Amino acid sequence: MKDLLVLGIESSCDETSVSVVKNGREVLSNVINSQIKIHEEYGGVVPEIASRNHVEVINNVMKEALKEANVTIDDIDVIAVTYGPRTSWSASSWCILCKRIKLSYWKAFSSELII
Repeated sequence: MKDLLVLGIESSCDETSVSVVKNGREVLSNVINSQIKIHEEYGGVVPEIASRNHVEVINNVMKEALKEANVTIDDIDVIAVTYGPRTSWSASSWCILCKRIKLSYWKAFSSELII
């Protein structure tokens, strides 16, 4: 049986993280870009700043996660993304990004509404 590889993207607040998981149990990579330093001077997360930072770092975080897992986007079977709760822009935009990846690479797509 072929291994199932999932690319997981999480960006619901002030961290951008991408993981590659094999067969739902084995974490091959988990790359996190934290924005703590960016938001410290404001005393908390500023949604607009967080959203812009997600856009700036997502490509590099995704590339690093794929590299750490020793896979390419072509090896990925499913793309999963956090849908909520979220900052005003981040998670819903990643749903759009993931759907574009899905269409470009013919990958399955999943999002869960987390309350």
